[in-house]
Amino acid sequence: MPLQNRVQPDGEIIAHPARGSFMGNRGILHDENGLHPKRRWAHQNWVCCRLRFKGRRRKLMAPRHYTELFFLDEAVAFAAGHRPCAECRAADYRRFRACCDLPGPAADLDRQLHAERAVPRVFRQRRHGDVEAADLPDGSFVLDHDGQSGVLLGDALHPYAPEGYGAAQRRPQGRVTLLTPPSIVAAFRNGYGPQIALAEARG
Repeated sequence: MPLQNRVQPDGEIIAHPARGSFMGNRGILHDENGLHPKRRWAHQNWVCCRLRFKGRRRKLMAPRHYTELFFLDEAVAFAAGHRPCAECRAADYRRFRACCDLPGPAADLDRQLHAERAVPRVFRQRRHGDVEAADLPDGSFVLDHDGQSGVLLGDALHPYAPEGYGAAQRRPQGRVTLLTPPSIVAAFRNGYGPQIALAEARG
C-alpha cells in the first residue's frame, strides 16, 4: 500500500504508487499511524531536494525524522510552495535566489513564501485570485475554467495527474486561478525555468 507522501500542485498530500522525480521536506508530519490528519507543515522552510545525494539512504517516515514528500517534477513542487534546497541543489538554489525579487537571507524568503502559500489554522494551501492566463510565465500552475490543474508551457496547458501529464490542451483564455505562489512566478519571469516532466506525458 503506498504511503501518503505524494504532494499535489495545490499542496495536498495523497497516497499514490507513482514515483516522483524530486523529494521535499516540511518537517515531521507523521506519527506511528502515518501522516497526521491536521498537520501539513512543521516549519516554514519548505524545500525541494534531489532524490539522491552523497549516497545517503533513509527509511521513509521513520519515527522522529522529517516526513519525506515527493513531487512529479519541480513545477509541481513550486506550485505547492517549495523552493530548491540550498544543500543538495546548491546551484539551483543560487540561480533561484538570483531570479527572486526578494533580496536578503533565506529566512526572509521562506517567510514570504509561507505567507503566500499557507492559510493559517486551516491546514490547506492558499489560492491566488483570478489572473490573466496570458500574463503568466511558463511553469506556472493554474486551475482552468473546469477546475483542472495544469502547467502552462508556451501556448498549451498540460493537465496534471499524479502519474504524469495528459495530452496538451489549448492555453486557457481570460482569467484563471493561480496555484504557484506569486514570488515564485516572479522568479520564472526573471529567468528561472522549472524542470517539467513532459517526457512522462500521457495521451
